Amino acid sequence: MSGHRHGCDGDHDHDETPEMGLQYSLYSKIDIDNLQCLNEAVEDSGKAIFKTLGKEKIKILKKFVESDADEELLINIPFTGNIKLKGIIVIGGEDQSHPSKMKLYKNRPRMTFDDTGIIPDQEFDLHPDTSGTLEYSTMVVKFSSVHHLSIYFPQNFGAENTKLYYIGLRGEFTQAHRHGVTICTYEAKPNVADHKTEVFNPVSHHVQ
Repeated sequence: MSGHRHGCDGDHDHDETPEMGLQYSLYSKIDIDNLQCLNEAVEDSGKAIFKTLGKEKIKILKKFVESDADEELLINIPFTGNIKLKGIIVIGGEDQSHPSKMKLYKNRPRMTFDDTGIIPDQEFDLHPDTSGTLEYSTMVVKFSSVHHLSIYFPQNFGAENTKLYYIGLRGEFTQAHRHGVTICTYEAKPNVADHKTEVFNPVSHHVQ
């Protein structure tokens, strides 16, 4: 069965390959050393939720990031080039610790919680997902040239703390070389053997 992706901006496309899994190649384009997760209970634990995952690994997820003082988490993600972000998968904690909302901000390096009052580039109402079966489609026209992405989780489903096991990013990558600019854009594809995802078109709030 082929994947059928719906974009939140009204556009949609068809993926005729059975490769809509969790091994999203944009993971390898993250500048992981400079990734920040604010309000994490354990230092650098936020870096561990960005990884490659297959169908079997999803069953044994152990590493996670958990919020500290309250339920908020803010993740600043720098990339090694420009990306076109097309979709996000969020695997949250069990019970009520799964985040219930997600806000995306592009190209605002080192955001703090004081900055989250500004209007996000896109906002999602999340549904509990502990198996990676839901993909949230971004408005590609807004996320076509992103060198830094901030993801803000302001609340969860009622727990004191928020827990995340995995964030997957799907899209394309463009790398600039010193000897001029060479475009190396490709569709980030997971392995055929990986778990198929059900594409989810969530209730989202678009900012014009």
